[in-house]
Amino acid sequence: MTIDSIKNGIVIDHIPAGRSLEIYHYLKLDRVDCSVAILKNVVSEKLGRKDIIKLDEVLDLNYDVLGYLAPDCTVNIIRDGETVEKRHLQLPDRLVGVIACKNPRCITTIEQGLTHIFKLTDRANGIYRCIYCESKA
Repeated sequence: MTIDSIKNGIVIDHIPAGRSLEIYHYLKLDRVDCSVAILKNVVSEKLGRKDIIKLDEVLDLNYDVLGYLAPDCTVNIIRDGETVEKRHLQLPDRLVGVIACKNPRCITTIEQGLTHIFKLTDRANGIYRCIYCESKA
């Protein structure tokens, strides 16, 4: 299988195998006008198998979503066929409006306009807690 190289765009690499569609939906890539290629189960020396997402345009991505869903992924910015920037992501300290609190007693379930905010409380285990009720995400 051959996927053309990108002249100007973004390559999200080292996504754990099977997570690319979830990232695609969280980033709302179905709403963009550029070409999007999703490569699933690509052979990787480091991971065994991985997914890759290629965007044929440089977009403003939510790196907090990427860091939460695939904390070890890399984001490569391509301009004129060359990688001009490479970002190594990690778990963000705060998640704002990405996930919702499932606690039925949380204020976010009562107050309709309240934004769901979670803070990272355990980086080693990737545990986030709601800032309002301390429920684990």
